Amino acid sequence: MSKRSERSQQPEPERPDAVGELQPQSNPFADCTQLSDPRALRAYAHPTRMELVGLLRREGPLTATRAAELTGESVASCSYHLRMLAKYDLVEVAEGGRGREKPWRATAQFTGWPEYSDDPEVADASAALNIALAENYFAKMTHALEQRASLPRAWQQAEQYGDVSLYLTADELTEISEQLTELLSPYTARLQDPGSRPADARLVSFLRVAFVRHTEARSGSGSGAGGKGTGRDAGSTGGGPAAGDGAATAVGSSANDVAVTEAPTPADGGNS
Repeated sequence: MSKRSERSQQPEPERPDAVGELQPQSNPFADCTQLSDPRALRAYAHPTRMELVGLLRREGPLTATRAAELTGESVASCSYHLRMLAKYDLVEVAEGGRGREKPWRATAQFTGWPEYSDDPEVADASAALNIALAENYFAKMTHALEQRASLPRAWQQAEQYGDVSLYLTADELTEISEQLTELLSPYTARLQDPGSRPADARLVSFLRVAFVRHTEARSGSGSGAGGKGTGRDAGSTGGGPAAGDGAATAVGSSANDVAVTEAPTPADGGNS
């Protein structure tokens, strides 16, 4: 294995015994490739590569030709990006296939990277990857909003676009993240086990984003501490848009529908 990445894998979590029947899982995010080399971090911070990793996690193994059909990229482009991903242990050649039609598969269900590092080069590369993911999330969310009217009413009401401002300590925010991980973890087995998905299940990107608000001077703006505000800061948990599809999942921000990245975010770093 390349020194640019490390894979952490624990025993397989429990799977649903029947369609839609959820069972507790010990650590659904254990199957993770950890990136630590700045070159690997910067290589992964490319929208096509993140999309390919997420696609292989959901649909793989896939040949470059099939990946091109699903992404709209050229075969040559997909082949190049798959080779780059393999260089950093994010994908690998699967069994079967001939010549250029060799299939590729993801090496893990999630990708992680440091959220903090004393090494300036690693810190800068991690920040660049986080920004790339944020841009990816925005593009996918914008596309989802553009297509929202085509969804059945139940799905439009179930979707969530909103936020709430809270006053928290670092420990409290970490605790909330751990609680969300526990809440979402029973559903992650469905990513690799199509037979466990209810008939009406759809692929959903569940974004987890929490960040410290830096001071913004705005005249006439304000809201109660810990409560719901107005305008762009308004809290919303309803079906309609209020303030604004992978692993993907970050340990350590994909995507998975990240491309990607499409996974809940464990508490200890970046992951997709």
